[in-house]
Amino acid sequence: METKKFDGLLKEAKSELTQGLINKYPLSTKKRFEHEGDYIKLIKEIVPKIFTKLEEDYAKESESKTKTIDELTDTLKRLQAEFENYKKRVDREKTDFVKFAHANIVAQMLPVLDSFEIALKNIRDKEKFVEGIKIIFAQFHSILEAEGLKPIKTEWEKFDPYKHEVLMKEESDKPEGTILEEFQKGYMLNGKVLRFSKVKISGK
Repeated sequence: METKKFDGLLKEAKSELTQGLINKYPLSTKKRFEHEGDYIKLIKEIVPKIFTKLEEDYAKESESKTKTIDELTDTLKRLQAEFENYKKRVDREKTDFVKFAHANIVAQMLPVLDSFEIALKNIRDKEKFVEGIKIIFAQFHSILEAEGLKPIKTEWEKFDPYKHEVLMKEESDKPEGTILEEFQKGYMLNGKVLRFSKVKISGK
């Protein structure tokens, strides 16, 4: 309890005691203080009230301070949790940015890769020319793989709507949904689908 507040309460008590004596013994100052027993009686009545009031005020202040501390603690915990989540989100976004920063470039190179595949299927000229094309294709493919590019498997695979795009269905002795033919190869970049495989599957 603050000193000023305590002094104020004592002042009130003294005033109340004095006034009580004046009211009871109004004849003279001497007469008032000659009756010591009455004075002590008044003290016994009022002093407990002072301490009761002090205890009540202290309890209220203590409860208020405890509540304030709890609220501040909860706020700090919440702010700390929000900061940790923000930090994780920023780190994740930074990692994703590094992984997929070249996605557009790689996507633009896919038609070139397709052209090489078509050329290799149709060229029937000199062996050295074909071998050179194969080397170029292998080198180009190696560069893309180094960037995280991987072809999506299709041969006899089960159709996966998250990786494959159905262009045709055909009745077959294979289980329904089995990929029968690939029309265009699909690719994944660092575990994320960059282009869906265009396929034909078994089914009605």
